[in-house]
Amino acid sequence: MTTLPYSARIRSGRAGKGRDRGQVALEYLGFLPLLLLVAMGALQLGLAAYAANQAGTAARAGARTAASYDAHGDPESAARGAVSDWLSDGGFRYSQRGGQDITATVQVRVPS
Repeated sequence: MTTLPYSARIRSGRAGKGRDRGQVALEYLGFLPLLLLVAMGALQLGLAAYAANQAGTAARAGARTAASYDAHGDPESAARGAVSDWLSDGGFRYSQRGGQDITATVQVRVPS
């Protein structure tokens, strides 16, 4: 019975190493479109949350101006002033109803 030395029984790491060159780069390039899609979705979700926050702030400002007795201005202009300029230019709508209890509603278009 012949026995091989220990070093001959273990595979050397060099045999298959040449075939695996660039494998990680190809896997990354295949995964990159999915990463970009997730990033764009997260960005759009952030813009929607920001627009909703701005609409709430504008509605509060408009209702506060309409409800105050010594108001020095139009409630719609106060609501428009509470919103970022790039958001109010797109699709800003203000509506108000009520006599003693004022309800102000602001709708903004979420930029895409």
